Amino acid sequence: MSWLRFLIRCVAFISMAVLFPACTSGPNYAPVQDLHSPPERVPQHYVVRSGDTLFSIAFRYGLDFRGLAAANGIGRGYAIYPGQKLRLEDKAASVTTVAPVVSSTPVLRPTNTPAKAKPTPTPPPQKPRPTASSKAPAQSVTAPVSTWLWPTDGRVVQGFNSSQYAHKGIDIAGKLEQPVNAAAAGIVVYAGSGLVGYGKLLIVKHNDRYLSAYAHNNRLLVKEGESVKQGQTIARMGDTGTDSVKLHFEIRKDGKPVNPVKLLPGR
Repeated sequence: MSWLRFLIRCVAFISMAVLFPACTSGPNYAPVQDLHSPPERVPQHYVVRSGDTLFSIAFRYGLDFRGLAAANGIGRGYAIYPGQKLRLEDKAASVTTVAPVVSSTPVLRPTNTPAKAKPTPTPPPQKPRPTASSKAPAQSVTAPVSTWLWPTDGRVVQGFNSSQYAHKGIDIAGKLEQPVNAAAAGIVVYAGSGLVGYGKLLIVKHNDRYLSAYAHNNRLLVKEGESVKQGQTIARMGDTGTDSVKLHFEIRKDGKPVNPVKLLPGR
């Protein structure tokens, strides 16, 4: 039976060799995904839902709202409708104009043919009325941003990362209900919680090139279409959509994220 004992010892030794590294290694945590990033593959189309604005859709997919509007034939009012299908493009689609074909042979009409009565024109179907949350502000903001202000007090706990689909802004730690202020004057073009990972979010349009975003708020103090002044308190800091009390702050230029620290004054 000595051979049996030897075999049992060999099996036990091999089992310990396999299990020991697994026991001594650290825990295998799942990788953390940055929910502030748009999906890696932007779909070709998007169906508008209640609460969306053209600006929130462009913000979500990293598009310039002007190019998105032009690609879908949306006018300067930027109104969209629930159920509307949008092409997620950043520029106007090219349109080929086809010249009408003119026949070289003249068409002769009989002179004694009685004229037909003109049919009564049918009025075009009315478009569905936009919901209050899908209306864009009528005002136009054209003034350049000469200076930016820090949106709140606190330490920057996570900085901007310019690599693709990384951290698109900065995170500023603070206390619950701490004031969140507008970094520059503008118009609120989105106020809601429809973007995954941002919690209660405000997007402010400063002009046709710049937007700023304020995420994870506990309370929103302004509404869509409302004009705000630089330094005005527009929200209260919170932890919606995240695991700690902080403000996630972004600045977008022509739809693309830029490092806010390079625009904000030095501390």
